[in-house]
Amino acid sequence: MQLIIMRHGEAGWHSLDQERELTDVGRHGAAAVAAAIGKSSWRPDRIWCSPYTRARQTAAIVSEVLNCPVDEKPFITPDDDPGLCLDALLETDISRLMLVCHMPLVGSLSTLLVDGHRKGIPFMTAQAVVLDMPVVGPGCADLKEQFLP
Repeated sequence: MQLIIMRHGEAGWHSLDQERELTDVGRHGAAAVAAAIGKSSWRPDRIWCSPYTRARQTAAIVSEVLNCPVDEKPFITPDDDPGLCLDALLETDISRLMLVCHMPLVGSLSTLLVDGHRKGIPFMTAQAVVLDMPVVGPGCADLKEQFLP
C-alpha cells in the first residue's frame, strides 16, 4: 500500500474546533501541496478525510487538483487512536490512499506505521508524507517523500 498522510491547511479560530475553516494561506498551502503531489508519481486513487470542516475543505482542494474521490471517515479526527485508522487500513483494498486529517493523529499514525510506536512527530499545516508499506502494520512503512507548502 502507498499511503499519503496530510495535515489540513492552516485554519482560523472558531468556538467549536470541528467548525474551524481554512484561511487564505491554508487554501493556498493545500493547493500547492496537491499540485506537487500531482506532478509526482505518488498520486492517490482515493482520499479519506476527517469530518471536521478544515479537513473537508483541504480534501476538497486536493480532490479537485488530483481528480480523486473523497470519503469522510469518523475515526481520523485530532484525538482519535491511530490504531482505529490502522484497523481500517488493514481492511481496505485501496492500494494508493491519501488521508487528510489533524495533529496529533498525523504524527502518531506516521510513527506507528514507520517506527512501531505512537510518540508522534510534528507536522506543519498542509504538510504531507508518502509512506510505502509492502505489508500494512506497525513498523512496516518506509518514508519515501514529503511535500511542504
